[in-house]
Amino acid sequence: MLTTAGEGEVVTVPDATITIRISAKHTGGTYELFEVDAPRGEAAPPHRTPWPKAYYVLHGRMAVFLDGELYDLSPGDAITIPPNASHTFTVHTPSVQFLAFAVGDVMGAFFLDLSSNGMEALARHGVTR
Repeated sequence: MLTTAGEGEVVTVPDATITIRISAKHTGGTYELFEVDAPRGEAAPPHRTPWPKAYYVLHGRMAVFLDGELYDLSPGDAITIPPNASHTFTVHTPSVQFLAFAVGDVMGAFFLDLSSNGMEALARHGVTR
């Protein structure tokens, strides 16, 4: 499965625009890859997701708050977020672009549901605050 620049399904969630670069349907449900574009400011309040994920910053700067620790990320930096860890991010530059990698097939379904149905999607996907 190949996606070239500009390809992928685009969804808009409250704090970012997300391009699904590699969906779970192309990996047998084992992993997903997303390109995230977020504007300056705070993202969602600290929350927990039942799936593990990792972020890799492409451009811009962001701070990731993870289980009580604050991490400042710049291009080339990566961070892992374990399942059920309290986390959020804040964008310090006009925008940030990062890759989000998730194990399994649930993060894409969550983003699609959140984009279509708003915050009521949280409980359906096990996302808690």
